[in-house]
Amino acid sequence: MNRIPKPTIRRLAVYYRCLERLRDQGEESISSKRLAQLMQIKDSQVRKDLSYFGTFGRRGIGYNIQYLMDEIQKILGINKKWKVVIIGAGNIGQAIARFKQIEKHNFEIVGVFDVDTKKIGTKITDDLTISSMENLESFIGQNHVEIAVIATPAEVAQPVTERLEKAGIRGIICFAPVTLSCSVPVEYVDITVFFKTLVHSVVSQGYNI
Repeated sequence: MNRIPKPTIRRLAVYYRCLERLRDQGEESISSKRLAQLMQIKDSQVRKDLSYFGTFGRRGIGYNIQYLMDEIQKILGINKKWKVVIIGAGNIGQAIARFKQIEKHNFEIVGVFDVDTKKIGTKITDDLTISSMENLESFIGQNHVEIAVIATPAEVAQPVTERLEKAGIRGIICFAPVTLSCSVPVEYVDITVFFKTLVHSVVSQGYNI
């Protein structure tokens, strides 16, 4: 799996979203050409991405949508439920905690933590109450949590990461504007990067600044 390009893995997640929508519309099969059109990429890219993991379709017939979804679930590891904690109960942390769509994809947010005594004890949803960081390690161990979301200020993200890693967290999604030093996989989310990328595309099309 280490040789699989990260853009391929990200496209698999988008393939899954497209397939899910088609399945919900009652469709049962799809060709690589049509899937590529929905993604606005070349059909050869679709076939290449899937070929890393095996053969899923038949020439002239295409892919069975439900079967391909099941296989992508296995590849991405979302065929099991993953328990998640959120560190930082600011606007981003609370927004993620309330985002119910994440549960459809087998990610269960089981805890939200913060150091602000004014926030600790506050209910975010019916099932989630903000907890003190003092209880972080014991909570992770007792609940077998595997993934953490860091939505803290940049200056505390690294020490939080070190605590998470020692507690047994296996992967981190980081919203803090900092690069973390750790041995577990990290995905960085910075919405300003998407804005800057979009603006570059606008400018490259001849928009005058």
